[in-house]
Amino acid sequence: QVQLVESGGGLVQAGGSLRLSCVASGIIFSINDMAWYRQAPGKQRELVARMISGGSTIYPNFVKGRFTISRDNAKNTMYLQMNNLKPEDTAVYYCNARHIHTSREYWGQGTQVTVSS
Repeated sequence: QVQLVESGGGLVQAGGSLRLSCVASGIIFSINDMAWYRQAPGKQRELVARMISGGSTIYPNFVKGRFTISRDNAKNTMYLQMNNLKPEDTAVYYCNARHIHTSREYWGQGTQVTVSS
Protein backbone atom coordinates (compact mmCIF):
# COMPACT_ATOMS: atom_id res chain seq x y z
CA GLN A 1 0.00 0.00 0.00
CA VAL A 2 1.49 3.29 -1.13
CA GLN A 3 1.28 6.25 1.19
CA LEU A 4 2.57 9.78 0.83
CA VAL A 5 2.17 11.85 3.97
CA GLU A 6 2.82 15.58 3.95
CA SER A 7 3.51 17.73 6.98
CA GLY A 8 4.86 21.14 7.83
CA GLY A 9 2.09 23.38 6.58
CA GLY A 10 0.66 26.19 8.63
CA LEU A 11 0.04 29.89 8.92
CA VAL A 12 2.91 32.28 8.30
CA GLN A 13 3.25 35.97 7.64
CA ALA A 14 4.36 37.28 4.27
CA GLY A 15 8.13 37.11 4.00
CA GLY A 16 8.31 34.13 6.30
CA SER A 17 9.43 30.57 5.67
CA LEU A 18 8.05 27.06 5.95
CA ARG A 19 9.52 23.65 5.30
CA LEU A 20 7.22 20.94 4.03
CA SER A 21 8.04 17.25 4.31
CA CYS A 22 6.65 14.25 2.46
CA VAL A 23 7.32 10.77 3.77
CA ALA A 24 6.71 7.93 1.33
CA SER A 25 6.01 4.30 2.10
CA GLY A 26 5.16 1.36 -0.12
CA ILE A 27 7.26 2.58 -3.04
CA ILE A 28 10.91 2.35 -3.99
CA PHE A 29 11.59 6.01 -3.44
CA SER A 30 14.74 6.21 -5.53
CA ILE A 31 13.01 5.16 -8.77
CA ASN A 32 10.31 7.78 -8.55
CA ASP A 33 10.40 11.34 -9.72
CA MET A 34 9.08 13.45 -6.87
CA ALA A 35 7.23 16.72 -7.02
CA TRP A 36 5.24 19.27 -5.09
CA TYR A 37 2.02 20.68 -6.46
CA ARG A 38 -0.39 23.18 -5.01
CA GLN A 39 -4.00 24.08 -5.44
CA ALA A 40 -5.60 27.30 -4.33
CA PRO A 41 -9.39 27.67 -3.99
CA GLY A 42 -11.01 28.01 -7.39
CA LYS A 43 -7.77 27.31 -9.24
CA GLN A 44 -6.24 24.33 -10.98
CA ARG A 45 -3.55 22.28 -9.35
CA GLU A 46 -0.13 23.53 -10.46
CA LEU A 47 3.42 22.29 -10.29
CA VAL A 48 5.58 23.98 -7.67
CA ALA A 49 8.79 21.95 -7.92
CA ARG A 50 9.98 18.64 -9.33
CA MET A 51 13.06 16.58 -8.66
CA ILE A 52 13.73 13.69 -10.98
CA SER A 53 15.37 10.54 -9.72
CA GLY A 54 18.79 11.68 -10.96
CA GLY A 55 18.59 14.86 -8.92
CA SER A 56 17.79 17.51 -11.52
CA THR A 57 15.17 20.04 -10.49
CA ILE A 58 12.45 21.99 -12.23
CA TYR A 59 10.77 25.11 -10.89
CA PRO A 60 8.17 27.37 -12.43
CA ASN A 61 9.15 31.02 -12.61
CA PHE A 62 6.83 32.08 -9.81
CA VAL A 63 8.83 30.14 -7.19
CA LYS A 64 12.36 30.31 -8.62
CA GLY A 65 14.77 31.67 -6.07
CA ARG A 66 12.30 31.23 -3.22
CA PHE A 67 11.51 27.50 -3.06
CA THR A 68 13.94 24.60 -2.95
CA ILE A 69 13.05 20.95 -3.38
CA SER A 70 15.24 18.23 -1.93
CA ARG A 71 15.02 14.55 -1.18
CA ASP A 72 16.65 12.02 1.10
CA ASN A 73 16.32 8.62 -0.55
CA ALA A 74 17.61 6.85 2.54
CA LYS A 75 14.72 8.29 4.56
CA ASN A 76 12.13 8.07 1.76
CA THR A 77 11.50 11.74 2.39
CA MET A 78 11.14 14.79 0.21
CA TYR A 79 11.24 18.38 1.35
CA LEU A 80 10.16 21.77 0.11
CA GLN A 81 11.88 24.75 1.68
CA MET A 82 9.77 27.83 1.05
CA ASN A 83 11.26 31.25 1.73
CA ASN A 84 9.98 34.76 1.22
CA LEU A 85 6.43 33.49 1.16
CA LYS A 86 3.74 35.63 -0.40
CA PRO A 87 -0.03 35.69 0.16
CA GLU A 88 -0.46 34.23 -3.34
CA ASP A 89 1.41 31.13 -2.18
CA THR A 90 -1.60 30.26 -0.04
CA ALA A 91 -2.84 26.84 -1.15
CA VAL A 92 -3.01 23.19 -0.28
CA TYR A 93 0.35 21.64 -1.12
CA TYR A 94 0.46 18.07 -2.39
CA CYS A 95 3.26 15.56 -2.61
CA ASN A 96 3.46 13.59 -5.87
CA ALA A 97 5.45 10.51 -6.83
CA ARG A 98 5.76 9.28 -10.40
CA HIS A 99 7.42 5.96 -11.23
CA ILE A 100 10.21 6.56 -13.74
CA HIS A 101 9.36 3.49 -15.84
CA THR A 102 5.57 3.08 -15.59
CA SER A 103 4.66 6.76 -14.98
CA ARG A 104 2.20 5.60 -12.34
CA GLU A 105 1.48 8.46 -9.99
CA TYR A 106 0.63 8.69 -6.34
CA TRP A 107 -0.60 11.66 -4.32
CA GLY A 108 -0.56 12.66 -0.71
CA GLN A 109 -3.54 14.10 1.11
CA GLY A 110 -2.18 17.64 1.11
CA THR A 111 -1.09 20.15 3.71
CA GLN A 112 -2.49 23.66 4.01
CA VAL A 113 -0.18 26.64 3.69
CA THR A 114 -1.64 30.04 4.51
CA VAL A 115 0.35 33.23 4.08
CA SER A 116 -1.06 36.36 5.68
CA SER A 117 -0.29 39.84 4.41
